[in-house]
Amino acid sequence: MVVKRHDAGHPVLVPGSPRVPSRPVRSQEVVITTDDPLLDAADATLAVRARDGDVHAYEVIARRHGPLMRVYAARLLGSDLESDDVVQDAFMTAWRRLADLDDPSRVRNWLMRIVSNKAVDRLRVRRDHDDVDRLEVSAPRHETPERVVEARLQLDAMWSALDKLPLDQRRCWLLRETADYSYADIAEALDLPVSTVRGKIARARVFLMTEMEAWR
Repeated sequence: MVVKRHDAGHPVLVPGSPRVPSRPVRSQEVVITTDDPLLDAADATLAVRARDGDVHAYEVIARRHGPLMRVYAARLLGSDLESDDVVQDAFMTAWRRLADLDDPSRVRNWLMRIVSNKAVDRLRVRRDHDDVDRLEVSAPRHETPERVVEARLQLDAMWSALDKLPLDQRRCWLLRETADYSYADIAEALDLPVSTVRGKIARARVFLMTEMEAWR
């Protein structure tokens, strides 16, 4: 189902949708108003309640952190439409995995990791379904079919190298290099110190330069 909302935000699918395995919930329809007391509740309180099956609390979490997740995914994917799908999928996955959340106070960081993984998965799907023939048609005339194939192989090599990076390094690098996030933006999105972000990106760059040496 789609949760009813009294704000201008995007609707969020929550438990009760046929795509989600059933589990005990306290409500099958949630209406959030501006005077809702849960709007001021701490993340930890909301996460604990949601983990116990409270759909209302989970919708407040979605309302609070969904905009950041959507911006994050849109910048990474370059598509608002795809970002909505990815965020929706992330919230559905998070609902099913709430029992895995060890520290309820860090629910935002946990959600960002999930949506990051979903966005990276979507980028991989794009890569796997690229049509070399289509790319060849749109390529400049001076680029031969062999050059197009070489570019595709180089892209595949880059993805293979990225897959070898630790997850946090890969997320930081992608946000910096593909979404043009500042170090401060990445730190906020992933709930990491700026110094940590700088270190992870520096290590990722060194590793990728080594891995891609043959293509230089």
